[in-house]
Amino acid sequence: MHRSLFSSAGLSLASLLAVVTPSAAQPATVLSPVEVEAPPRHAAKPRVTRAGNEAGRPAARHVAAPTLGGGGMSVTPGASAAQAPVASASEKTVSGTEVNARPLSRPAEALEVAPGLIITQHSGDGKANQYFLRGVNLDHGTDLAISIDGMPVNMRTHGHGQGYADTNFLIPELISSVNVRKGPYFADEGDFSSVGVMHVSLIGSVARTMASITSGSFGYNRAFGVTSGKVGEGTLLVAAEANIYNGPWDNPDKLQKLNGVIRYSQGTADNGLSLTGMAYGNKWNSTDQVPLRAITSGAIGRYGALDPSDGGNSERFSLSGRLRQTDLDSATKLDFYVVKSKLNLWNNFTFFLSDPVNGDQFHQYDDRVLGGINASHTFKHNIAGFRNETEVGIQSRYDDINVSLGNTVRRQHLSTTRSDGVKEGSVGVFVQNTTFWTDWLRTNIGWRGDYYDTTVNSFFNPANSGSATATIGSPKVGLVLGPFARTELFLNAGEGFHSNDARGVTIRESPSDSSPVDSSSFLVKTKGAEIGLRTKLIPGLTSSIALFMLDSASEILFVGDAGDTEASRPSRRVGFEWTNDYKPTSWLSLEADLAMTRARFRGSNADQAAAYAELDGYPASQIGNAPGNFIPGAPNMIASAGIRLGEATGWFGALRYRYFGPRPLTEDAAFISPATGLLNGQVGYRFDNGWRIQLDAFNMLDSKSDQITYAYGSLLKSDSLFAMCFPAGGGAPTAPAAVCQTGIMDRVLHPVEPLALRVTVAGRF
Repeated sequence: MHRSLFSSAGLSLASLLAVVTPSAAQPATVLSPVEVEAPPRHAAKPRVTRAGNEAGRPAARHVAAPTLGGGGMSVTPGASAAQAPVASASEKTVSGTEVNARPLSRPAEALEVAPGLIITQHSGDGKANQYFLRGVNLDHGTDLAISIDGMPVNMRTHGHGQGYADTNFLIPELISSVNVRKGPYFADEGDFSSVGVMHVSLIGSVARTMASITSGSFGYNRAFGVTSGKVGEGTLLVAAEANIYNGPWDNPDKLQKLNGVIRYSQGTADNGLSLTGMAYGNKWNSTDQVPLRAITSGAIGRYGALDPSDGGNSERFSLSGRLRQTDLDSATKLDFYVVKSKLNLWNNFTFFLSDPVNGDQFHQYDDRVLGGINASHTFKHNIAGFRNETEVGIQSRYDDINVSLGNTVRRQHLSTTRSDGVKEGSVGVFVQNTTFWTDWLRTNIGWRGDYYDTTVNSFFNPANSGSATATIGSPKVGLVLGPFARTELFLNAGEGFHSNDARGVTIRESPSDSSPVDSSSFLVKTKGAEIGLRTKLIPGLTSSIALFMLDSASEILFVGDAGDTEASRPSRRVGFEWTNDYKPTSWLSLEADLAMTRARFRGSNADQAAAYAELDGYPASQIGNAPGNFIPGAPNMIASAGIRLGEATGWFGALRYRYFGPRPLTEDAAFISPATGLLNGQVGYRFDNGWRIQLDAFNMLDSKSDQITYAYGSLLKSDSLFAMCFPAGGGAPTAPAAVCQTGIMDRVLHPVEPLALRVTVAGRF
């Protein structure tokens, strides 16, 4: 069946490309080579550890086409790969050529061009990835704002998690550039941007039609094609992919993904417009994370599943546009978008902790339409003889959401926990001014104001319905000294924010037992500062180091997997990032990045001590629940190194090593994750006629480490505690209620996929 689907998709794709391809290839504006760095800018209740934030398994990802990004793409409005001057030491722009020169096992890994960013997966290839950056477990996107051609990817008040950012619809070969920003220092960045921002721009045309076929280990198959041609005054680009994948799991993923892009653009990056339509559909099974004791006891193998009915399906359709107008004294930017998305997700993270008969599988549903407009105008002027650039802008967004949470068994409905209709709108205004005091000193001062409004209609519990509004202001400041000896010094500070799930803002009663619960703040403030240095003193080498601090306020968080809220303490993260890109010759590139962070909660947690005491006498439940200041899942060390060899034709190759350091998994650090080191490689040959053959190898050292790790309580029927909490004769439990509600604390893991090979054959016509 998979081969049939793959073959049909490939034939359909070839037919589509044949129809759209013009009789003569149209000339394309060639994307100029991109330097990685740029010249300076002128311009609560007791908390027992449980299944909460999760992550996932490597998404089925296509093998990159290194030559597609260079010498064959045109720049479209807003997608200029020419480096805009940077405002902080950690800001960086990477070309699509560089992105696609890496061996990538899943689409989201294209974003790992951001130094210090780890992207992983724990629950099937169609689910949003898990992100880690600057000592923050970003779950599925909270505090990491991702946009594609000005269209936000993050979903607020989402069925699975606040800020849910699913990038499985991204086709890496279509990337023109990726702009990376970190920290709350930029007035034009709003919700979810406190830790980092990823702006992805897409290409507008290709010099020649390109098609590729990839096949590899564990049933991986993919077909991809892209073509473009002249239509009227502009260029029409059409691209599509079809992907199937089983993975190494005892219960195959059976992933089936279809993806398409059609894009019309005209003009240049600074003066032009584009209109882009996207369509994406995916369905999959998932092998979720499992407790270590299930593997060591022999109940399942390393790649086994405790609930083989977990999985999901998703779809996404969007229409977006960009307009750019620039002259000597001003620049205007306008982005608009409309998105229709839907997700069905079935997960079971605690197995039989709550329901000894049917198990703990739950269903999360999210169906929404969202739209927005972002506009800004920059004007250049002089004040007291000093040159200034001032940008003023407005950003608006509206989401109409139908979201629900319920209990299921083998994907069959049992009961509804909560079901809501949510309408959420926001408007942000900002102004930022850059003053050029001398040719070696410039400052940037900005301010942002945001207004949020929501109405929640709780269909099954009117007490949790309601309306709420909130406002927040965020000042920003930056200073750049240099260049001196091809070196610049950056200082940045600012405040930011993230929004909370609207259901948590209006909640009054727990949906499980109607007990009173605390509501969340709508908007939560963050504060950050950074000092950094960037140098190009050594020819061919761009090196930067940034020291940073990030504070997050205390808040009440909405837990999407439970439908209620829990308290979170204020936190502080202090660390550094060291980034190096070296290109000594045209055929050799080297990269090395290191990020280290100290992440801790601030203040004490007296309620946690009481919760810990309740578990006394049951060490298997008590361990990991002692009070402490460690932040679960916060990475303290992330490192990577890479080498690329090859010219435009002939042999080429790449090696890339990625290290994900140990992490505390509980507040007392009683559980600590193992470190994960992965080595990926690539070798191939590019022919003069545009054809290419390529072999990618993932996990070359066949690591048996964890792809993602947690520690929380769960209950298996084989656990002795299960019989104590749920006696066979239906009698009273012999273990305290607090112990039965906690279960057996354990390291819960999703393993790294074993060594996998993929072969790609690609041609240009």
